[in-house]
Amino acid sequence: MASIEFVTLEAVDPAAANRFYTTAFGLGTLVRLRASEAPTTGFRGFTLSLIVSQPATVNGLIGTALDAGATPLKPAAKSLWGYGGVVQAPDGTIWTIASSAKKDTGPATRQIDQIVLQLGVADVAASKRFYVDRGLAVTKSYGRRYVEFATSSSPVKLSLYKRRALAKVAGVAPDGTGSHRLIIGSDAGPFTDPDGFVWEVA
Repeated sequence: MASIEFVTLEAVDPAAANRFYTTAFGLGTLVRLRASEAPTTGFRGFTLSLIVSQPATVNGLIGTALDAGATPLKPAAKSLWGYGGVVQAPDGTIWTIASSAKKDTGPATRQIDQIVLQLGVADVAASKRFYVDRGLAVTKSYGRRYVEFATSSSPVKLSLYKRRALAKVAGVAPDGTGSHRLIIGSDAGPFTDPDGFVWEVA
């Protein structure tokens, strides 16, 4: 079964981006940085999510990210599925910090349980077929709206949304052009998917 070992974010200033991610989230080698000045405007077509155990941890990580220079996109709040908020890192990457719990069960920590990469795609069904053909197994699928892939041993989970729907969840306009500024490190690569997301060999 294919897995995602890391994601590489391209940034104009990788050193500054590294300082931000070390301070805000402490993700180690799961999120790597690479210098790039490839042009990009608006929504880059993807978001990253940090899944944590409780609202207090959501609030703590969002607070640390904002103190380190992130921009708030959606304030943390309860929803049908749990509790979470959205920020944009100084390099432009959009991050959701969320928990399925609505109540705290203890003090806040900095423990991140899971990282989820959400790709906004033009055709969910077509992209699903593309990834299944490259060794990814589907665990959840809601027609042409959402797909989640099995990543039992993978540190990064993958899901697909319609691009417009993902932008709405992130709190941004869906329009954007140019580079995604994202490279996915996986044992399924190398290839470029139908929406221009680049995969490389981990």
